[in-house]
Amino acid sequence: METTQLLAALDEEISRLTQARNLLGGQSDTASVRSQSPGSIRAVVVKRVLSPEARKRIADAQRKRWAAYKKAAE
Repeated sequence: METTQLLAALDEEISRLTQARNLLGGQSDTASVRSQSPGSIRAVVVKRVLSPEARKRIADAQRKRWAAYKKAAE
């Protein structure tokens, strides 16, 4: 078997096993893995977006924690 054929067969098997693992893990194929080109797999990065209200609540809570920390240090 030629090297390129062997590599193509390995890539195909990796792709098949990755799909099987995603199905068993409860992830859909399109949500977690995207095929960039035949035989190569690349993870999709999903950026989480916070609302301005959520960001403000988190910032206020952190300021409150820092204030308590600084007060205790005095």
